[in-house]
Amino acid sequence: MAKLTDFKVLSFDVYGTLIDWETGVLDALQPLLAQNNKADAFTRKHLLQTYHHHEASQQQKTPSMTYCDLLTTIHPLIAADLDCSPPSENDNKAFGESVGTWPAFPDTVTALHRLQKHYKLIVLSNVDRDSFALTNASPLQSFPFDAILTAQDIGSYKPDARNFDYMLKTVYEKFGAEKEQVLQTAQSQFHDHVPAEKAGVKSCWIVRPGAEMGNLEDQEVWDWRFDTLGEMAEAVEKEVEG
Repeated sequence: MAKLTDFKVLSFDVYGTLIDWETGVLDALQPLLAQNNKADAFTRKHLLQTYHHHEASQQQKTPSMTYCDLLTTIHPLIAADLDCSPPSENDNKAFGESVGTWPAFPDTVTALHRLQKHYKLIVLSNVDRDSFALTNASPLQSFPFDAILTAQDIGSYKPDARNFDYMLKTVYEKFGAEKEQVLQTAQSQFHDHVPAEKAGVKSCWIVRPGAEMGNLEDQEVWDWRFDTLGEMAEAVEKEVEG
């Protein structure tokens, strides 16, 4: 059985794993709900499932659309599903541009610095370069990732196999890392763990207890699992210490 310290590269999902995207999405939906007097009309689960349905559907329809534009596009669709009045173009654009303000989990930045001592850390994210740049500049405190790969660079969204092929090709070219030396580190079963397994990449599940989006009721795939990234960093350090 491999150990965590056998790997050379950690490939991170960002939104859901490092960034609390569920809080970010819910906060970004509040203006729409408030304008329609529906601030307390829906459960957290219902709102997130509605968002996730439209996000995944639009990603399949328009794989080359940037993430901020994709969110702008689905905002009126979400509004319709929630029986809200059609939002204005400015409201839709504000929703799309909210990505860079979504907060980091409290343990994220410290854990990244701890893990950086032992691995190359790369981003494999379903966003566009500009949105990630805003996230990295503020919530992630300008953390120096070793490579940043976005859906905009690849031209498709996870769970598409092309995203993992692109990542594996990149880490081999940049770091000489073989597939067996890469650990996909993520919260979402749908976006990351299931397609990583299909690509032959081992994965570490950062569960983020209470998360609604990205989980699959009939399938849980992982080689390691921790509730938080901080717990993973602690496990790595214990292995290093022997």
